[in-house]
Amino acid sequence: MIALTLDRIAEITQSRIYGSAQPTELVTGPVVVDSRQACPGGLFVALGGERVDGHDFADAAVAAGATAVLGSQPVAAPQLLVDGGDAEVVAALGRLARTVAEELTGADIIGVTGSSGKTTTKDLLAQVLERLGPTIAPAGSFNNEIGHPLTVLRADEDTRFVVLEVAARGIGHIAHLCSIAPPRIGVVLNVGSAHMGEFGSREAIARAKGELVEALPDADAGGVAVLNADDDAVISMAERTRARVVSYGLAEDADIRAAGVELDSAGRACFTLEMAGRSAPVQLALVGTHQVYNALAVAAVAAECGMGTDVAAIAAALGEAGQISRWRMEVTELAGGVTVVNDAYNANPESMGAALETLRVLGERRRSFAVLGHMAELGAEERVEHERIGRLAASNGVDTLLAVGEAATPIADGARSVPAWQGESLMVSDATEAAAALRERLRPKDVVLVKGSRVAGLEQVAEQLIAMEDAK
Repeated sequence: MIALTLDRIAEITQSRIYGSAQPTELVTGPVVVDSRQACPGGLFVALGGERVDGHDFADAAVAAGATAVLGSQPVAAPQLLVDGGDAEVVAALGRLARTVAEELTGADIIGVTGSSGKTTTKDLLAQVLERLGPTIAPAGSFNNEIGHPLTVLRADEDTRFVVLEVAARGIGHIAHLCSIAPPRIGVVLNVGSAHMGEFGSREAIARAKGELVEALPDADAGGVAVLNADDDAVISMAERTRARVVSYGLAEDADIRAAGVELDSAGRACFTLEMAGRSAPVQLALVGTHQVYNALAVAAVAAECGMGTDVAAIAAALGEAGQISRWRMEVTELAGGVTVVNDAYNANPESMGAALETLRVLGERRRSFAVLGHMAELGAEERVEHERIGRLAASNGVDTLLAVGEAATPIADGARSVPAWQGESLMVSDATEAAAALRERLRPKDVVLVKGSRVAGLEQVAEQLIAMEDAK
C-alpha cells in the first residue's frame, strides 16, 4: 500500500482518530479483515460476522503489528472510528481504495467480468503481465465490495498492473466496484445463466456485466474494451462503451482468434493464436476447451499492455501459465492410476457443459464418472437446466453419474431419460456417500469429474478420494 498517516486515512475514510491512535503514525499495509493476517505497519478492518465479530480481535491485530483498527465499535486498540456500523466501514474501505487507485499514476487497472471463467482468466492474466512489471491480483475470487478494495490497497508506487475480478449480484454492483478502482481495460468473457434467479433474465445479466465497459475511459484516453466476439450479448456491448473495442474468439472476423482448437489426451487445449496478421502455436497447461476463450482474452490484454504484436511471446507466456486458484479444473493423478478432476468451486449450466465436454475427451477409452451437485441461483429454470445437464452427461457417454443431494435429483432424472444411455445413475446424499460409492467402483485408469455449486461442497469428494489414496 502507498504509505499514509492515520490522520490522512481518517480524512479519506470520514472516520475519527480514537483512543491511543497517533495522527502521524504511518500505515504502509497490508490492509486486512482477518486479524491472523495482520502484520507490522498494517491496518486491520474490523467487521461483524455471522460467527465472530472482528472488533473482538482488534487487540490481537495490533499485537501482531497493525498500526490501527478501522471499525465501527470503540475498542481499546488504536482506532479509526466510523459511525454507522459495518456498511459504513465497507464504504470507508472503498473510499480509501479509491484514493490509493488515484495515486497509481504508473499502473494500468484491468477489470475482468463474466458469468464464468473470471477467476481463471484473472490468474492467467496476472501471470502473463508479471513478465512486464509488478502485478497485483486478488487471491481466489476476491471480487466483491470487500475483496475488491483490499486488492487495490495492496498496490504501491512500483505496481505496474492491477488485475481485478469484478462480480455482480445485482444491477449497479459492477458500476460501484469500477468507481472504487476505475479500469482502463475491461474484459467481458461471457453472459450465461449464473445468478439467473437473482437477475431474472439473461438480458438483465448482460446489463449488469456491461457496466464494466460503460466505466472505461474513451478511446482517446486509452480505454479498451475486450469483448468475446462469439457471445452476442457480449459483443453487442460495443455500443455501450466509448472505449476502443478489441474482439476475440473463434469467429473469422475477431481481432484475436484461435484456429485449429484441439484437446490432447490430458484434456489440455492447443490452438493457433492469430492476431495482427501473425500467428503462433499455443499449448495450454490448463484443462478444458473453454480455457481457449480465457487465453484469448488474456492475449488481447497482453497486446494492449506492452507485448504488442509479438505473438510468439504471448503464446509462450500463455503456455507457461498454470492453475493458481483451487478447485477449478484441478487435476490430480492418483497413484492407482485414477484421474480426479476437481472443478467444484462453482457451477452454472455453461461451465457444467464445458466440464462435461472435457470429461468426454478424458474418458475416451477409459471409464468416466461424473459427480454432480446442484447449480444454485437458477430461479424458474432450475429444474429444466438440471435435467438438461443430466441428458448431456448421458449423451456424452458418462459411464456412471452420481447426483449429490436432493436438489440434484433432476440431473439423475435427465440422464435416465436418454433411451440409448447404458450407464449407471446413482443418487447419494452428500460428499461422503459419493466418495464411498466411488471407492467401491473405481478401477485403475478411470477418470472422475467433480462439479457443483459452491454451496454443495463437492470439493470434499475429491479431497476424500485423495486422502484415501494417501492412506494406502
